Amino acid sequence: MEQNTKTLLIKLFEDWAGENARSYVALPLSGSYRRYYRISGREKSAIGTYNADRKENIAFLEMSKYFRSKGLPVPEIYAEELDDNVYLQEDLGDISLYAFIQGMRTGKDFPDELKTFYKKTLESLILFQVKGGEGFDYSKCYPRDAFDRQSMIWDLHYFKYYFLKLARIPFDEQSLEDDFHKLIDFLLEVDHDFFLYRDFQSRNVMVVDDNPVFIDYQGGRKGALQYDVASLLYDAKADIPDDVRLELLSHYMDNLSGYIDYDRKEFVSHYYGYVLIRMMQAMGAYGFRGFYEKKEHFLQSIPYAIQNLKYLLDNVTFKVELPALFMALRNVTESEELINIGKSAAQLTVSVNSFSYKRGIPVDISGNGGGHVFDCRCLHNPGKYPQYKDKTGKDPEVIEFFSKEPDIEDFLDAVYKIVSQSVETYMSRGFKNLMVSFGCTGGRHRSVFCAEELAAYLKDKYDVNVVLKHVEQEMKGM
Repeated sequence: MEQNTKTLLIKLFEDWAGENARSYVALPLSGSYRRYYRISGREKSAIGTYNADRKENIAFLEMSKYFRSKGLPVPEIYAEELDDNVYLQEDLGDISLYAFIQGMRTGKDFPDELKTFYKKTLESLILFQVKGGEGFDYSKCYPRDAFDRQSMIWDLHYFKYYFLKLARIPFDEQSLEDDFHKLIDFLLEVDHDFFLYRDFQSRNVMVVDDNPVFIDYQGGRKGALQYDVASLLYDAKADIPDDVRLELLSHYMDNLSGYIDYDRKEFVSHYYGYVLIRMMQAMGAYGFRGFYEKKEHFLQSIPYAIQNLKYLLDNVTFKVELPALFMALRNVTESEELINIGKSAAQLTVSVNSFSYKRGIPVDISGNGGGHVFDCRCLHNPGKYPQYKDKTGKDPEVIEFFSKEPDIEDFLDAVYKIVSQSVETYMSRGFKNLMVSFGCTGGRHRSVFCAEELAAYLKDKYDVNVVLKHVEQEMKGM
């Protein structure tokens, strides 16, 4: 499948670009099952996309073309082959709003430059919501044309089954269902004839020439204005301070007044209801990806979600009474199991990998954009000698080989200094992920040995969570 996708995308690129593809690099996986690749030639580059869900592809492509026709900031679609589930879109670079946040913030500080960019983003969001929905054919949306009662029930059940149940949070099933429907009745009181982006969060906003460009809106549909504002301002890992959230909400409402007439007090009242349902939908995703699919980096968002949830429960008075739901949510904030997950997630995780350059550099699944990559091909290769060919960098014979090589000590000392500087800075700034990869020709001897040595060094020196992976060896074991 992987090779067939590569062939299809390279052909699509070369037909569009009129030049040969020189580079084909997989981009980090997101929360979806879509796969993205940066394809580059001598002069042009594009992002190749594979997605087996044809209807979702149609939704994304139709929205992209329509939004471009309205002058809205979205990637241009260069070429598509719907029958093969592939398409090419504009390469917007690597800096998402999430990456921008990680680079700008120190601790709880929220710089004015970052605040200004958020305000720009909210101003652009209004254009999508109000103008982007004018004349759009919502029948192209997938899986539904509106964020209606059915959509909300899906989200709330997602939260119940993949978060509450998997985290073993006690709740009264029937009373909770009754509260779900009361919450939905409350949410549907507002005008919901605007474009709703659906997944409007910091990873889906790209920073291009100091301006926001929006991506991954294929789940968009008709809905209420409040939902997307809630999604952005309560984006768990963005960790926006409460006072900044209030300032940004006020800025959004001030600008919205230039487009529609609305009651500000009623808007805020329902806004917090949408904050609540969005938070539950997000926690459902953390549970599904983290508890069920065992993808640990999704669990790292839980402490931030709990922090946001506590703020909401302690500071907001809702117009609708939801006793069973609020009891379940209080149980979430007091769960020892989730608190322990929070303690683990609060640590810096250093992912240490060995790999073969024949297959390419490993993708950073944390969303942090990757880290250090060290080329071990400058080191003496034991793989050249018959007695070591069937061994790896973990075997005593290979370890003994390297112990007699003076260049390996110099190489690793340099690595330790560079990585230590990153680890100490990341820990001081509250960053959660760092990736370090060692590559060699076969991913068997030099890279494996160096990865093992660095992992041991980090475990001994720092209070960090070290995740060690030998990519080539794991692939051979499959």
